[in-house]
Amino acid sequence: MEATRRTAGAAAERRAVLLTVHEVARMLSCSARTVYRLTASGRMPRPTRLGALVRWPRQVVEQWVAQGCPGTEREEVSR
Repeated sequence: MEATRRTAGAAAERRAVLLTVHEVARMLSCSARTVYRLTASGRMPRPTRLGALVRWPRQVVEQWVAQGCPGTEREEVSR
């Protein structure tokens, strides 16, 4: 039963267009706190805010990872 629930959750996560901090953390194999730190320091793409919700577009995160997780412009300018 637990395996079925995990499989269903993983399938729903793959279909999601906007990712929660926990889904991004799972993709990056890190903690949610690390995702927030990377975002605040400009080392990863900024999330989209929907009222009080914070979400990252799946396509943006996947593209960022495919490019080797480069710093964003904000980080590069501050160097």
